[in-house]
Amino acid sequence: MAECDLPGASVARVAMSHGINTNVVHGWRKSAREAGAVVVGRQQEFVPVQIEPSAVQPAAERDIEVELRRGAVTMKVIWPASASADFAAWTRELLR
Repeated sequence: MAECDLPGASVARVAMSHGINTNVVHGWRKSAREAGAVVVGRQQEFVPVQIEPSAVQPAAERDIEVELRRGAVTMKVIWPASASADFAAWTRELLR
């Protein structure tokens, strides 16, 4: 928010440079003004963050899983995502 107070600064440009929606920044600034908050500028710092690798597979590698129930019968279908068009055709035929 301190960047927005610099001479010649554009709130939209500052928000976009940080990947934040402009309306959000305007809301923050309005809330700060209403609360009488004083924004103190400080230098930007990089803080190292360690991110653990995700155990979730990318969507392209995951299978399509569907559970169908009819009365007391339950059927679980697992279909490779790489054949999603075939799964769609199979599903259309099944639901006719």
